[in-house]
Amino acid sequence: MALQAEATPEGVYTVGDYLLDRLAGAGVRHLFGVPGDFTLAFLDHVQAHPDIEWVGCANELGAGYAADGYARLHGLGALCTTFGVGELSAIAALAGSRAEHVPVVHIVGAPTTATRAAGRATHHTLGDGDFGHFARMTAEVAAAHATVTAGGYADEIDSVVMEARDRRLPGYLVLPADVAAAPATPPSAPLPEHPGVTDAGVAADFRARLVEGMTYASSVTLLADILVSRLGAEDHLHRVTTLGVPHATLLWGRRVVDESAPGYLGSYLGASSDEHVRVAVEDADLLVMAGVQFTDLTSGFFSQRIDPARAIEIGGEAVSWDGRIFTPLTMTDALDIVAEVLAGTGAGDRASATDAAPTRATLTTSSDCEPGVDTPLGQEALWREVADFLRPGDIVFADQGTSFYGMADHRLPGGVTFVGQPLWASIGYTLPAVLGAALAVPDRRPVLLIGDGAAQMTVGELGTLLRRGVPAVVVIVDNAGYTVERVIHGANEAYNDIGTWDWVKLMRAMDARGSARGIRVDTAAGLHAALSEARESTSLTLIQAVVPPQDVPPVLRTIAAAAAAANRPKG
Repeated sequence: MALQAEATPEGVYTVGDYLLDRLAGAGVRHLFGVPGDFTLAFLDHVQAHPDIEWVGCANELGAGYAADGYARLHGLGALCTTFGVGELSAIAALAGSRAEHVPVVHIVGAPTTATRAAGRATHHTLGDGDFGHFARMTAEVAAAHATVTAGGYADEIDSVVMEARDRRLPGYLVLPADVAAAPATPPSAPLPEHPGVTDAGVAADFRARLVEGMTYASSVTLLADILVSRLGAEDHLHRVTTLGVPHATLLWGRRVVDESAPGYLGSYLGASSDEHVRVAVEDADLLVMAGVQFTDLTSGFFSQRIDPARAIEIGGEAVSWDGRIFTPLTMTDALDIVAEVLAGTGAGDRASATDAAPTRATLTTSSDCEPGVDTPLGQEALWREVADFLRPGDIVFADQGTSFYGMADHRLPGGVTFVGQPLWASIGYTLPAVLGAALAVPDRRPVLLIGDGAAQMTVGELGTLLRRGVPAVVVIVDNAGYTVERVIHGANEAYNDIGTWDWVKLMRAMDARGSARGIRVDTAAGLHAALSEARESTSLTLIQAVVPPQDVPPVLRTIAAAAAAANRPKG
């Protein structure tokens, strides 16, 4: 990849070109967004750039979600919106990236420096002459932010891009239209890599403490979560799991382990866990916790019972164990030490010999289903069929609600990337996000699992998927409203209802080329047949899966009961 654009629209290398080169150097290949008059000239430079492709979305919120999905699979994402109305439409997506540790750079095309200095009532402002309102709002969710200037552009851009890349958090750049067009000097060298921070003495102390601890531990369990992925430590985690150590994940972090491995126990959800998973995690003599962040929706509303004295908590650059902090020590180095010590002490062999009880996932297989029997479709058969349909290497986005928790009982094939958003928990996130992920890894099949209420939130990006020719398999769970809310409160109340849509006809209306296929199913046999047909499809397939409004996956029912109790007024 060249350090600079080969040509610019005006023949002059600009600050906008410098920004694009820095993004490209950090791995960005697609820029998501919606055009606006403050960004149009800059977008000419995007179009001319040899390494970055513009991806126009239906709206700014969808563009933000798409950039988030892209970053989760590719390492860094970027979106571009116009000032005010555009950036505020995307701020919920950027907040989700902040909550879930996703590195996205948001570029905001702004009025010129002269316009801003004049303080006039310009369109897309509040009319009060203050052009800083929206930057101050976004500063609450962006980990790094700057307004780019013609004199300091290099430091300003480099700082924000590196902060987003290295801290796995969003960055925000205000790019005034005249600054974007100002002459600039191309970067002379790539951005520096994130420096290693582990102290050798700290690493040695941790290794010695672990060797000592292993002499007293007859059982070892590993609990992993999403931060392993965010910090690029999956390969290092696998060095531990391949030793045969019994291991579980939180639902948020399912993607970080191979669920087909014999040592995989299942998902840990605090008191809502399967009993054998709960016991293995909570009663282990030594519990190694890698990148774990307990949230209400992944811990049974904080019902985990973890003894700090027996838990080794491995974070990004520190390890905490029984009141002692080992820092600086990166997660990757700490996991390597754990693998070395377990292998050297034979703890992995002892752990692998432990007979783990089968999870519900191992019991829930397609053999339990009778696809030839034309029975009404319910949640149980729906997720059983979907799980059987998945193949190694798929990228699966499951929207918050019945989709995310419906898949909780099912093991995933090796190499599947499973993505949800249980902390920010914005319904509708996954439809645009799967667009970004599909462009990030075009050689892998995208599968989207989303409820009808969630899909109505961001349906415009279904048109973008079709326009881009993304061969996704889209399963719309049509249960006539917000079932996740019904099971928490208001089972039959009108506020949990939504409009009734014919999703197949809607998709056909969006598909001007007529390349996609849609089918409505309401029986187990119909779903089985539709998924079988989708298995070999090279274009988008939409399956409208109709299930009863009050049918709820078991895990969701448990979580919802805890949510209802947590939200109930006390006293």
